[in-house]
Amino acid sequence: MGIFEAFYNGLLVAAQPANLFYAGLGALVGTLVGVLPGLGPAATIAILLPITFKLDPSSSLIMLAGIYYGTQYGGSTTSILLNIPGEASSVITTLDGYQMAQQGRAGPALAISAIGSFVAGTLGVVGLMFLAVPFSEIALRFGPPEYVGLMIFGLMLASYLGTSSMVRAIIMVALGLLVGTIGLDPITGTERFTFGWLTLQNGIGLIPVAMGMFGIGELLSSIERPGTSQKAVTPKSILPTREDLRRSVGPILRGGVLGFLIGILPGGGALVASFLAYGVEKRLSKNPERFGSGIIEGVAAPEAANNAAVSGAFIPMFIFGIPSNVVMALLMGALMIHGIQPGPMFLKEHPTLVWTIIASMYIGNIMLLVLNLPLVGIFVRLLQFPYWILASFVVLFTLIGAYSLENNIDDVALTVIFGTVGYLARKLDFPLAPFVLALLLGPMLERATRQALIISPGYNPMIFLTQPICAVFIILAILLVVMSFIRRAPVREEPD
Repeated sequence: MGIFEAFYNGLLVAAQPANLFYAGLGALVGTLVGVLPGLGPAATIAILLPITFKLDPSSSLIMLAGIYYGTQYGGSTTSILLNIPGEASSVITTLDGYQMAQQGRAGPALAISAIGSFVAGTLGVVGLMFLAVPFSEIALRFGPPEYVGLMIFGLMLASYLGTSSMVRAIIMVALGLLVGTIGLDPITGTERFTFGWLTLQNGIGLIPVAMGMFGIGELLSSIERPGTSQKAVTPKSILPTREDLRRSVGPILRGGVLGFLIGILPGGGALVASFLAYGVEKRLSKNPERFGSGIIEGVAAPEAANNAAVSGAFIPMFIFGIPSNVVMALLMGALMIHGIQPGPMFLKEHPTLVWTIIASMYIGNIMLLVLNLPLVGIFVRLLQFPYWILASFVVLFTLIGAYSLENNIDDVALTVIFGTVGYLARKLDFPLAPFVLALLLGPMLERATRQALIISPGYNPMIFLTQPICAVFIILAILLVVMSFIRRAPVREEPD
């Protein structure tokens, strides 16, 4: 079956009324989450995961994916109108977006943001369509040693790109791997670190951890931050000029391609993509000093990049079973809850599901374009609600969701415990993403390591260095650690 035939079959499923509803719901919720500062896609998806248990896998992933790329749309609204990034990847948009709003051009800034997001998001989905099959064929050649190397490299790359301190990131990776060993040994059945707690025999699930760290932990951090005194700028007109459109074409296309490629990398994600796209446009510009003063290119490039990065992030999760960021880890967890294991055989075993999700992204991008601009006035009014009221309801729904996982009060306790851990980690500036990725990949890494040792002569660990692909990944991981220390090493001044 060819790509276009597979995509057409997926489009037929995605266009069913129920799936259209969940695509629209995900896009709307994602936009609202992007508008509200402090919540973010990871917390929202973690909170809503229990709701998806009753849905079929297609509807679940369509809605959760809609939330993910919807936040990239919504985050630009507060960045432009309030100078507050609703989502981390929209931080760079505040530099020129809010300046445009101050100059009375909030409408064109919002319009270019929406158009750029739509075009780049569509380009990203096209890239996902054409690269999914070739990547899956490459992944079929991977054995246990190659997967060990790939997972180690993925964890180190996520730590290198996504955090400012490699030491703190490696500490969180180690803690995540340690927590991942809690439960029964997968081969011998021996209890490990359960301390007599029956709930821990099945291990610590990703959902209570994510709901606690990214739901309760983020809300506690957001509440104690001082509120903004900025006043929202209500746009009078949303129509960009012909000159705005002409100047935005190049940044949108370059941002879309760059964002997609960055999204594929573990730890890349929308935040890194948006900053790099802005930097590229500034370097290519004949007047780089104008960036930050309210020019349309400074809005078009990062907004295109962060949406394209979302599409690129699906490739390593679908094809290799390696999530490139926390949101992808949660989406992967949602698939595993439904008994579906992403990886090299995912495209062959579940082709309809894969192509339905890809097709739904086209539909979702169109829905977001229709939703985003007419609802700007409503979003501005929504921002006037006291944040503590919204946060109270979010905590309530989080705890209800935790209990509904298995009707077990212990899951509520785990959610609260990891909520506290997430809050303290933020206070001490420890990154959460490496911990969650390590927790998810830990059991897979352990299983692949033991399988590799079993197939090696005499349980020889040199198999990880004698297999070329595995050795390359491990060497790259070591280089990333070395580069991080070189990059941050203090420069000694020569004495006079």
